[in-house]
Amino acid sequence: MDKLLLDKIMGQVSKPVRYMGNEYNMVEKNPEEVSIRYAFAFPDVYEVGMSHLGMKILYHLINERSDTYCERVFAPWVDMEGKMRQADIPLFTLETKTPLSKFDIVGFTLQYEMSYTNILNMLDLAGIPLLAEQRTGEDPFVIVGGPCAYNAEPLADFVDIVALGEGEELTGELLDAYKEWKGSGESRRAFLERAAQISGVYIPGFYDVTYLEDGRIASVAPNTDAVQSRVGKRIVHDMDRTYYPDRIIVPFMNIVHDRIMLELFRGCTRGCRFCQAGMIYRPIRERSPERLLELAEKLVQSTGYEEISLSSLSTSDYSELEHLVKQLMKRFEDKRVALSLPSLRLDSFEKEFIQEVQKVRKTGLTFAPEAGTQRLRDVINKGVTEEDLVQTVTDAFESGWNGVKLYFMIGLPTETREDLQGIADLAKRVTDCYYRVDREKRQRGLKITVSASCFVPKPFTPFQWEPQDTMEQFREKQEFLKKTLRLKHVNFNWHDPEVSFLEAVFARGDRRLGKVLLSAWKNGAVFDGWSEQFNLDAWMKAFEENKVKPEFYAHRKREQHEILPWDHIDTGVTKAFLWQEWQRALRGEITPDCRLDCTGCGIRRLGEGLC
Repeated sequence: MDKLLLDKIMGQVSKPVRYMGNEYNMVEKNPEEVSIRYAFAFPDVYEVGMSHLGMKILYHLINERSDTYCERVFAPWVDMEGKMRQADIPLFTLETKTPLSKFDIVGFTLQYEMSYTNILNMLDLAGIPLLAEQRTGEDPFVIVGGPCAYNAEPLADFVDIVALGEGEELTGELLDAYKEWKGSGESRRAFLERAAQISGVYIPGFYDVTYLEDGRIASVAPNTDAVQSRVGKRIVHDMDRTYYPDRIIVPFMNIVHDRIMLELFRGCTRGCRFCQAGMIYRPIRERSPERLLELAEKLVQSTGYEEISLSSLSTSDYSELEHLVKQLMKRFEDKRVALSLPSLRLDSFEKEFIQEVQKVRKTGLTFAPEAGTQRLRDVINKGVTEEDLVQTVTDAFESGWNGVKLYFMIGLPTETREDLQGIADLAKRVTDCYYRVDREKRQRGLKITVSASCFVPKPFTPFQWEPQDTMEQFREKQEFLKKTLRLKHVNFNWHDPEVSFLEAVFARGDRRLGKVLLSAWKNGAVFDGWSEQFNLDAWMKAFEENKVKPEFYAHRKREQHEILPWDHIDTGVTKAFLWQEWQRALRGEITPDCRLDCTGCGIRRLGEGLC
């Protein structure tokens, strides 16, 4: 690569630091001294990708191997892409500026359905054939993993391998298999057959899908004896022994989550019926406070960060949170290292935590009631009450906070106008809580941010059978909330219904969407998750060109025994349990936390002692 030309181009684009590399704690190896070159690809810009915890873990884990060099690559922003195409510069990695096509493996993480066109764009910019069937022995293997990989069917034409579940052990086994195959002289297909024997590996090309006349799926079946009819996810059992980096790359620019992230545990036992993560990441497995304190010490020392974020699906469900918070504050208060606790639940947040966390400096308080009325919170199994919210925000205001963020969803199953009104009523009640606090105790400048996202039904949830609201319905509900939330001290944010519509299409999509995805990309769709880049017309044209009706995927109610595109993937939670939960939702029945009483979700099939 012509580095002088690259330097010249980088001087002509916004945020050139995105493409520089050479950050503190970046891993440097001699590419000539390794046998495997692995590119970790994040299909979004640098500052988004560098905030992703999974990338931090796998990047350093893979680089622990002496035989492998893992490098990073991100989607270049449109200005940089234009300059690269004009100068005929292929997509390159940050570490060595090597073209992506020269790597053995390119691994994409799938965090969001609206990043799919970026994957095609990155492959094209790298000169790698988009279709898996067109790749030869000279091309890298394209792997995808992450939460969206549990239904990777819309990407089936473009990927060689899908990694299901947690990657710490799976990735090492896959690299071992690749190293053994690389010197064997065997065909590309032979490696895929080897890979398919690894637990958690799914090869889309080894399965055929047939359809009924009405468009529903008739069958998903293996086309080779090398695979099983169903593929299960991979999990790690012991979080204390599982790899976690004690040093991470420190970027030169601000990123979305610019801090140390301590992963307390994986999984969730609450059973919110809209939440895909709460189902696919089961069972719950915790790290010990001792291990977390050890990691915190090393990460503060190796990075210089002044904030630690305690990260998990529901941070306040960590069994030893109070002890951990006090120990962290005791160790780092004199170093002015602050704590932030995202993913808080209203029913388990206590005043002592607020007071402990603010010892260094206040970090944001965010809560997610999700729905405006208790009836609807029972439908979604949220398990918190309005009194939980009142008590929590009152404690926060008395402890010196003056800002709270509240997250809701609109378009949830069974939602009524009363449920929408309940969102405004809750915002008013939070305001009242602030003014009931003595003036001497409360901080001035109350700020309440209410955010309402559009509900997207996801695979492997009790709501996977439900239709999504139409874009028109979402707009009507947003207009209603805009009027009812014209309140002093309240700021209202909402999501674009058009983006949520496409997210729903691809979340529950099948392989027929691959040709739509390809057409949309050719029509100019890229960075679809960014409002300034999103182009619905490019997508609607692609659906029309391929005679695919997006409403079939977004707005159609599924039948109980319908074969779903992801039914051949086993997350451990059974389809029968999800249907049972959907019926309980319709009756407004709460399912208790499964740490209190086993709900029979099926996850225990994966091994003894997991729950």
